Amino acid sequence: MSINVRLGTAGWSIPKAVAASFPGEDSHLARYARVLGCAEINTTFTRTHRPATFERWAAETPPDFRLSAKLPEAMTHDARLKVPRAEVKAFTTSLAGLGDRLAALLVQLPPSLALDSRTARAFFRSVHAGFEGAVLCEPRHPSWFTPAAERLLIEERVGRVAADPARPAGAGEPGGWLGEKGDGRGATVYYRWHGSPRMYWSRYEDDWLAARAAEVSRWPAGTEVWCVFDNTAAGAAADDALRLQALLGRPT
Repeated sequence: MSINVRLGTAGWSIPKAVAASFPGEDSHLARYARVLGCAEINTTFTRTHRPATFERWAAETPPDFRLSAKLPEAMTHDARLKVPRAEVKAFTTSLAGLGDRLAALLVQLPPSLALDSRTARAFFRSVHAGFEGAVLCEPRHPSWFTPAAERLLIEERVGRVAADPARPAGAGEPGGWLGEKGDGRGATVYYRWHGSPRMYWSRYEDDWLAARAAEVSRWPAGTEVWCVFDNTAAGAAADDALRLQALLGRPT
């Protein structure tokens, strides 16, 4: 058993500048999935999709390719996690067409959402009830970065995303559920890089990527590591993923 590092982007757009690295005449997703190992579905954050769309995406990707899906803002931002279990179940059921390509669900929280333990526990349990894969949370309020919050995430088997820029302090390190021994084995470690210094726009410098390559390589065998570039506004994400892939010296 070895560490499995998946590299990808939020979405799967292929900028012209790197198009030659994604050869083929078929769909962007099919071309992308032959080169990178994962992608994050962000469109589920703002709208619904037909079952046939998810089925098509699954069919366009190789068997070892994996997707994550972002939970709707109606749940995370509008309802602020106070969502009936049936509504959560309806969302997870709607993703069935992705089959085993869907490996993780992402719960990104608004910066204003402080931790309410009872609400958070109920919500995470609703998500787990309808989904057997990894559940990851990207909180952005300081109250989620305390020993009590860490215990809650561990108890509910929810991994905490490691984000860049790291806002608030502590957000740059993976946390929460990291497997039975807390060392990553048997868990999904999820890095989400938004671009820095200008979020969503800036490309990452070579030395920063080299440091990330060393960091992700330190996880032990049996860890599933996702590195998702979200700096897509000017097309930097795909190139950054390719550069990190080269630094790691392994297929994704």
